[in-house]
Amino acid sequence: MWLILAFLSAALLGFYDVFKKKSLKDNAVIPVLLLNTLFSSLIFLPFIIGSANGMVESGSLFYTHSYGWEEHKYIVLKSCIVLSSWLFAYFGLKHLPLTIVGPINATRPVMVLFGALTFFGERLNVWQWLGVTVAFIGIEMLKKTSKKEGINWWKNKWIYFVILANILGAVSGLYDKYLMAGRENGGIGLDKMAVQSWYNIYQFFMMLAILAFLWWPKRKSTTPFSWHWSIPLISIFLSAADFVYFYALGLDGAMISIVSMIRRGSVIVSFLFGAMIFHEKNLKAKLFDLLLVLLSMLLLFIGSY
Repeated sequence: MWLILAFLSAALLGFYDVFKKKSLKDNAVIPVLLLNTLFSSLIFLPFIIGSANGMVESGSLFYTHSYGWEEHKYIVLKSCIVLSSWLFAYFGLKHLPLTIVGPINATRPVMVLFGALTFFGERLNVWQWLGVTVAFIGIEMLKKTSKKEGINWWKNKWIYFVILANILGAVSGLYDKYLMAGRENGGIGLDKMAVQSWYNIYQFFMMLAILAFLWWPKRKSTTPFSWHWSIPLISIFLSAADFVYFYALGLDGAMISIVSMIRRGSVIVSFLFGAMIFHEKNLKAKLFDLLLVLLSMLLLFIGSY
């Protein structure tokens, strides 16, 4: 069941990347990210209120536990990690083709893998190791393809932004496992709805401060902000993708290394839209790189059974 949910989360995440790219085109990054955190907070706020006053029953899938500061301090840290990752990711995506960023993001599960092996004692079988190896090869091929568009991985700061976003995203993925795992398994056993709801709310207030002190005073000398219908869709698809992801992690037997790798299958959706909507270049070469990523997903799926 957790494998199916991981694939569903990947599809939703792909649409999230597409709407994010659409929203950032010739637009100011910080206001877009602020609105993303605002809409995400508004999606989950009714569940927090409904759970607190008894309108949402404790056995419901959407029930959100009430916690004190002892638990909320872990969620605040989660917010800081994720928001840092998003800031780097949004700026990188704005300045790079979606068909380049998507496959780069596929490296994140490899980072999660080594963390899972180190901290959670997860072990991969031969099929799963083959999947990881193929993913590495695909990324190496993508480096060569990028040069055709004048993008030198080691001299382009936006590439570094995306890489940093993925490193922080990997840290967040490992931290999720720690937050969700029961105390008997070395975690702290937080409710997944509480984590997803409150970390969005904390991020909104953090982004509000960033906008007020960093962007607003310089707004006239930077890229202007303009509203686009795709902005609220960022929050809707991200919230749905994360809800399914957190639910999958909470199921027995779920492996963070495999769930994280499958979620990177979102590159399929983003690649297709990058070709059809954004008319990006060198698609044939990138398609081969994408096929390697798909093969790695297949090998991981086989290994999980």
